Amino acid sequence: MTDLNELDFEGYKSGYVALVGKPNVGKSTLLNHYVGQKIAAVSYKPQTTRRRQLGILTTDEAQIIFIDTPGLHTGGYKLSDFINEEARYALMDADLLLFIVDSSQFPDAEDRQLAEEIIQSADHTPKLLVMNKVDLADPNTIDQHQAAYLDLLEFTDAIRITALTAGGRDALLARIIELLPEGPKYYPDGQITATYEREIAEDLIRAAALHHLHDEVPYGVFVQVNDYRLREENLRYIHATLFVERESQKGIVIGKRGSMIKDISTMARQEIEAMSGEKVFLELQVKVEKNWRNNPELLRRYGLSHD
Repeated sequence: MTDLNELDFEGYKSGYVALVGKPNVGKSTLLNHYVGQKIAAVSYKPQTTRRRQLGILTTDEAQIIFIDTPGLHTGGYKLSDFINEEARYALMDADLLLFIVDSSQFPDAEDRQLAEEIIQSADHTPKLLVMNKVDLADPNTIDQHQAAYLDLLEFTDAIRITALTAGGRDALLARIIELLPEGPKYYPDGQITATYEREIAEDLIRAAALHHLHDEVPYGVFVQVNDYRLREENLRYIHATLFVERESQKGIVIGKRGSMIKDISTMARQEIEAMSGEKVFLELQVKVEKNWRNNPELLRRYGLSHD
């Protein structure tokens, strides 16, 4: 077997870039921008992402495999163990870390916890501090916040961007390519993710549920897509089940006369259509699976366990 390090890639760069940071700092927005398509659910709620999500950007000079990491989870559930392992694997596999933060805020306990995890799992990996949302604070405030974040870890560089606009994104991409090692194309040209559209649809449905449910039904919602097929040209039929842990939660998810499940379905359908480029007929149902977050057999069945 040929050692990749012995091959001459003629200056071509490639590698895995982990996107880390708290919820709502812009990780998924940045990933979706770079790959040119919505493949990651964008939500202000924590734990929207439960698996590592790959986004692949191939250019003439580099192939960048972005890893959108799930946030660290402090709940006392077996599901929490899976989420945390996914995040740690992403850190250990990365050639470069982007620590993405909200420029308008000082680092808090969650940022410090994440920094500690990075020190334990990826202390020697190059790190970029990405100061996002620079439009939300004045330069002096950002200077103070940036200095506080730089105290958390040993960063290679710090870059200021606004992920929702073009400002700084091209400069960030150029710096990423500069810091990546030389290497091959790991994926074919044109491939933008290693995740199946069916799994992306599950994340988008769950994000829609969390958006509408607020704090009424916490993170005990799990989505399984049961059917994902073309019924006719350019019409995708999707049937999915939303699992909750208690009967009382089921009533909340369905809503009065089905109003809540209708709102969730409408938002999720629109997001899936934007992701797939297809017209979608989405049918949702709600079932109770008591204590599913602590059920090893169920978690293995749905791919939410490393056992």
